[in-house]
Amino acid sequence: MILQWLKRQLTLAAGSSLTKQLSGRYINNTDLLAIDVELTSLDAKATDITSIGWVAGKGGQLSLSSCEYFVINTSAALGQSPVIHGLTHDILAQGKPLAVSLDKLMPLLQSSVLVFHNASLDLAALNKAFIELSLPVIDVIYIDTLKLAVYQLSKQHQVLPTNSATLTVCRQRLDLPSCPEHNALDDALATIQLLFAQFEQFGLDQTSPLSQLLHTKALGKYRLGETQDR
Repeated sequence: MILQWLKRQLTLAAGSSLTKQLSGRYINNTDLLAIDVELTSLDAKATDITSIGWVAGKGGQLSLSSCEYFVINTSAALGQSPVIHGLTHDILAQGKPLAVSLDKLMPLLQSSVLVFHNASLDLAALNKAFIELSLPVIDVIYIDTLKLAVYQLSKQHQVLPTNSATLTVCRQRLDLPSCPEHNALDDALATIQLLFAQFEQFGLDQTSPLSQLLHTKALGKYRLGETQDR
């Protein structure tokens, strides 16, 4: 009972802190950074990053000049990654060290609200990398387009249809054009475009505060570089 009470209090405190951090953040003045990582597996504790891509956006516009894409030099077991992402050991051998990509990414992490489709997996993979590379601990704010989609779908379905919340299907449902899949940069671009469409779906305009999405549980905080207790 006491443990459950403590967990509830911590959850309430975290929610209050996030609300404060979102104060003054509106659609038109918030720097967004969509990030996607391609991984060797879906096991967050064991997975390794094989590629990473990101793109910035603000006020409903994405910045193509901000696009970055890195293939990561790793000798990790690839599992189905070559089949899904097309990244073989030969291709990865020509890639950059993970530290190089994260060194370029880090200055953007705290100045932006991060955007993911399936934030829990991507953040766990990034956190694992931060710990392994002994990078400084940083707190980030994120928004998860997957959770926004699930929130809307749950209004119509008690049990979500299979594959109804994939990035591709979510885009199709909002009449966004098809785009290439399973490339980190392509997926980052697809994710930020999806978010802009979801803003409209939720009735938000340029002057709307991001905090209007707190009830969806799609907004959150995460501490990168620290062992997670959840």
